[in-house]
Order: sequence, then C-alpha cells, then structure tokens
Amino acid sequence: MLTADCYPITVAPGQNRLFLDFCAGDPAARPFYASLPADNRWQSRPPLPAHWPEMVKLLAEQNASPSAAAGAALEALGNGAGTAVTGQQVGLLGGPLFTPFKAATALARARQATAGGQRHAAIFWLATEDHDFAEIDHVVFPGRKELHTLAYASIAGANSPMAARPVGGIVLDESITPLVDQAWELLGPSDAMEALAAAYKPGRTFAQAFRDFYAKVFAAQGLLVLDASGRAWHRMGAPVLRAALERADELHAALLERNLELEAAGYHAQVAVGAQSSLLFLLDDLSGARVALKRIAPSAQEPAGLWQAGRQSYSTAELVGILESEPERISPSALLRPVFQDFLLSTSLTIGGPAEIAYFAQSAVLFGRILGRATPVETRLSGTLIEPAIAELMRRHELTLERLFALGTSSAPSQVQESLAQLLAARALPVEGKRKLAAAGTALDAELTALLDWMGTLDAGLAQSAETAAGKMRYQMNRLRTLAANFELQREASLGRHAAAISQAVYPGGVLQERVHGAAFYFARYGFELAEEITAQAANSCPGHTAMWL
Repeated sequence: MLTADCYPITVAPGQNRLFLDFCAGDPAARPFYASLPADNRWQSRPPLPAHWPEMVKLLAEQNASPSAAAGAALEALGNGAGTAVTGQQVGLLGGPLFTPFKAATALARARQATAGGQRHAAIFWLATEDHDFAEIDHVVFPGRKELHTLAYASIAGANSPMAARPVGGIVLDESITPLVDQAWELLGPSDAMEALAAAYKPGRTFAQAFRDFYAKVFAAQGLLVLDASGRAWHRMGAPVLRAALERADELHAALLERNLELEAAGYHAQVAVGAQSSLLFLLDDLSGARVALKRIAPSAQEPAGLWQAGRQSYSTAELVGILESEPERISPSALLRPVFQDFLLSTSLTIGGPAEIAYFAQSAVLFGRILGRATPVETRLSGTLIEPAIAELMRRHELTLERLFALGTSSAPSQVQESLAQLLAARALPVEGKRKLAAAGTALDAELTALLDWMGTLDAGLAQSAETAAGKMRYQMNRLRTLAANFELQREASLGRHAAAISQAVYPGGVLQERVHGAAFYFARYGFELAEEITAQAANSCPGHTAMWL
C-alpha cells in the first residue's frame, strides 16, 4: 500500500492565481463560483429532470456487461441517485496520468456523498467532440534512461482532412498495431497491457478504445463512462444548444461582462471571448470537420444577425432546423460543454483540473441564465507517483518533492535536470569545501552590506552604482560555487545519472509528472489495484499536491 505526503497546492508550479485562490477558499474567488472548498451542500442533488429515465437507459447501453460495481451504480441511478462527474479528452493508449486522478476523485466524492446518506454514482465524460488531435495523438512512457514518446502518425499535419474532425470518432487503422507492440516492449506483460491491447485495435475509434480501457481500470470501483456525441444525447440536450443559438447575443454580453469582472478582481479569463465568438461548433455535413460558428451581429440588412461556419452563412432559424433534424451536428464549446453536460446528467458536483476550474468562473454566468443554477466544482487529485528506486535516490540525496519543484521556479523548465545535478553535486562536496564556500559567501555578504550602507549615506547615485558592482561580485561568488559543483559532477558521474533519473521520473522537463507520463505505465507496473489506492488518496482530500510513495 502506498504512503502519501500532502503539500500545499502552491508547491506545484505553474498554477494560475484564480485556481490558487479557489483552492484556498479565498473570498476574492467566491463571486465566481457556486461554492468554495470544502462545502458539502452539493450532496443534496438537483431535482431529477424529465429526461432522467432515458438518460439512464442510454448510459446503460454504453456500459454494457458492466462490472458488479458499475451495475450497482446504474441501478442506483435508476432509483434517482446523484452524479459526481468528471471528464477528459480520449488520449492515445490511456492518455496522461491526471486522467485516472480525475476519475478517482469523482469516485471518492460519490462514495463520500453515499456514506452521508445521499446515494451518488461517478460518471466519466469522454470529451469526444473536441477536435484538437495534436493534444491526444501521443503518449509518453518512462524508460530506464529516457522518456519514450509513442505517436499515432496516420493523421499528418493540420491540413489533413481528418485533423479537424472530432477526435472521438477517428477510427484507428493498422498503424496502431506497431504502437501497441512498442507499448508491450516498454511496459511488459500485465493486466493493464492486456487491456490496452484489447482496446486499441484497428477498426475501433479513439472513443471506444479509451472507454474500454478505463472501464477495466476502474471496474472494481464502478466508474461509468459516457460518450455523449451521438444523436440521442444531443437531442436530449437540445434545450441547452437551442438557448445558445437563440440567446447568443445575450450570453455573449454576459461572458464579456464576466471577463471584465475577473480582470477587475486581478484574474484573467481562461477562455478568450472575441467579438464574433460563439458557444457552438457546427459539424460539416460533407467532411465531418468541426467548424467554429462565428456570430455576425444584427444589422439593418440582417436584424436577427447571422452565423458563419467557414465560408457558409446561416440564419438562426436554419441552425435551429439543423438542431431539430440532425442535433449531433451542433456541438458545444469548452464554455458551454459543462452546461450541456450538467443538464443531461443533473450533476451534483463536477471535478476539474486547474484550467477547468478557471474557466468554470466564466461558465457560471451561462449556468445561471440557461439552467437557473450553477453546479459546484472541486479540484481533482493532484499528485506525483514516486517509485521505490526513485524514492531511494531522493532519500539518499535528502531531496524533497518541494525542493525539486522549486528548481522549476528558479530556472527554465528545460534546465531543471541540469539544476538538479548542480544541487546534488553541491551537496556531495567534501565538508571542508562546503565550509570554505559558505564562509566566503557569508563574509562577502557581510562586508558588502556594510560597505553599501556607508556608500548610500554619501550619495544616491553612488549607492546605485555600488549596488550594480556588488551584484557582479555576488555573481562571481555563485560562479565559484558552480565551478566547485561542476568539478564534483565530473568526478562523480553517478550524480548526473541520479539527477536524470529523478527529474525524468518525478518532474520531467520541468513539468508536473501527471501531465507528462502515460497513466498505463503505472497500472502496468502496479496493477489495477492502484486504481483503488489513488481513489483512497482522493478521498483524503489533501487540499494541495500529494506525493504518493509506491
């Protein structure tokens, strides 16, 4: 069983201020959300919508032959249970590590509500309608000495006719077979690898493969997986899509006003809202490409305004006609998708990552105007998995996760490995060398401080010039430290290897591990039992970043 350490979320680098304030429960963020952590009022679910029986039926069809736990979850939904919902794009070979962290958090919150007397089920929403294929066409698996990137190259470049299509419906061709073979070589035989090989086969879509893999990963926990891109789901969610068409100008104005409110509070808008932005995409009836619908403001010639998709123009009435006859061709944007999702699923709680939490502050105005309520949101588990061999290296060098992350704030991400090697080498210097460098640095600082104070009493201009000169002297002192560390690196080659191993395993390229490493690597190494362990960690509600020692 893994052990864990909880760090403040501020330890994790690269987080936006709105997300940090949300996590801290800062009153400055309160106007933009239905609730702040840790408010459990969400456990009293919203009223059941009229389409609920149909929704449960469609969900059951997509989760055919469910595990015992998933079957129990479906039965509970049939009896009116609430939903804790999360989701992600359908990545190659299971996608990045934060994907199961999202699922685990939704499961943990569903369990929490159920234990409190309000039965809930966890649903994973497959973001199959997204069309940014470059975000999901690769996966990175750690190797002994380097990271290995496996990329699906059958769709080449932005000009490919397939590149603009929704990613979930893209059918895997024969080129997936050598990628699965490479995964076998890297991951070795395991239940997880068997599940990957069974899911990612020629003739299957990205959505089908991704769904089947995670249904197996979280079978024991009862995760339900949903692809809502089909006609039946869009027809059920048509009231939201119709509102986005018929009330486009009102909703656009509300988003612009919300962006100004965010900026006035010192935040920034996660999703840009331009003059012609809309909340919808249109799937081209010939190519299947997902094309942004741009809003052309009302004018004397067109009092109701127009819509443009590529070179084609539409009236609102024409788009409403498409919605009525072919609802699957009208697709929600990132800001509207949470509203569409929560209308369908009557969501009690949505689980999101940092970017999603930030854009929920914008979507809140859409929730209020379209649904008359806003769904509470909580952050997913944020964590780093540390394997035993890496843990031993970190202990040997007295290196904490916090200290490692700090290197990413003091140097460029690409230089983290080099900076770590310097740090390990400095710590490995002989005691006598450390003392001499420390004594010289302390003496220099003391003498410079006294000298600068005296010169400052003489003249302000002189003081400024002296500060510049002193900075150069301190730089040279740091250079002496670097020279000594470099010499130690050359003498002890293992230090460089240790730095490479630690940084690639824990903080690859100065980026959080959860955003780089493929999740399947860890399930292959530690079994599907890991799904329960990370669900348990998500239930612990660490309000920051969790170091999980395997």
